[in-house]
Amino acid sequence: MERVGKLAKVRHFAHFSEQKHYICKEKQPFNRLTQSRHGMDKLTPQQRHKCMASIHSKNTKPELIVRKYLWRQGFRYRLNNPRLPGCPDLVLRKYRTCVFVHGCFWHGHADCRHYKLPQTHTDFWANKIKRNQERDIREQRRLADMGWHVIIVWECELKPQKREATLASLAFTLNRIFLQDHSIRYPTITPETCIAAEPDPR
Repeated sequence: MERVGKLAKVRHFAHFSEQKHYICKEKQPFNRLTQSRHGMDKLTPQQRHKCMASIHSKNTKPELIVRKYLWRQGFRYRLNNPRLPGCPDLVLRKYRTCVFVHGCFWHGHADCRHYKLPQTHTDFWANKIKRNQERDIREQRRLADMGWHVIIVWECELKPQKREATLASLAFTLNRIFLQDHSIRYPTITPETCIAAEPDPR
């Protein structure tokens, strides 16, 4: 082992008895800025950038779970309508409802174990997620002003342990919204209006 300052080069030797020689393979130096045993990021900045860039904003696994369930239950919807604020993930016009399927990290789900800021570039990520939250609130208010109901389904609520209850609650809420919006409002009955008419004696 050769030690250079705080970096160490570890050499591993593989011996081949038939050929009577050694092959030397050298590992990458241990970098304490990107790798640590105490909870710091184990990826290099380039690897972390590639990982974050590969995350899609559409057709994510949680979205597909919600879409498939609602379709099987008979709900029909449109996807990512650009004419509505926030480009909702699902738009159910019959129910006047927009459904957003939010990732816990990207939208800052409070008190969720999946929302944990990276220990590198913390200020950048905190500001980015804060802007996302402010934008979400702004878009939800605009949708409400336009007469739309808004439902948010969080990624953590679609984990196997909670998935069935979450999806059942979503379907129940949609049906309740439909009944409330389309209920027949009968006029108020007073004692005078409930008296039966008597036949004319003439």
